[in-house]
Amino acid sequence: MLLSGKEIEKRIGKEIIIEPFNKEQLNPNSYNLRLHNELLVYEEQVLDMKKANATKKIYIPEEGLVLEPNRLYLGRTVEHTKTDKYAPMLEGRSSVGRLGLFVHVTAGFGDVGFSGYWTLEIFCVQPVKIYPNVEICQIYYHSIYGDYEKYNSGKYQNNRDIQPSLLYKEFEEDDR
Repeated sequence: MLLSGKEIEKRIGKEIIIEPFNKEQLNPNSYNLRLHNELLVYEEQVLDMKKANATKKIYIPEEGLVLEPNRLYLGRTVEHTKTDKYAPMLEGRSSVGRLGLFVHVTAGFGDVGFSGYWTLEIFCVQPVKIYPNVEICQIYYHSIYGDYEKYNSGKYQNNRDIQPSLLYKEFEEDDR
């Protein structure tokens, strides 16, 4: 079952944490999250799953930044979220999608117990100008049925910044 916006609001500060919370960003069945002013881009042409790929940080100035097509940008939300009771899901806003801007390539599904900032996998089909603090995506919450264990991965839990892929750590674990 999907929580309504009113139910999300009732659970803020208890079963759902969104910091900072602004009621103006609440929708009928979701909450809009904003884009932070920092992005990461990979410096290498070929990315390797088995290693930490080099990145560099770029900043989105107040006057905006034009994103290039066919390049992956990693961003993050301004808001920190946490829930131990619901499965959080992330989707781009339709107004953003209609500009040909994707805010998550494959990772829109969150685990029960995730606590942190959402890393956004930003990709555009044609040049598009973006701005810091724009409401770029929306989070919504599903109820969980049955027994479950809370997410407690050391890779992305309690992150404080944009998270590049840490898939290489799984290969290191396999080598032991």
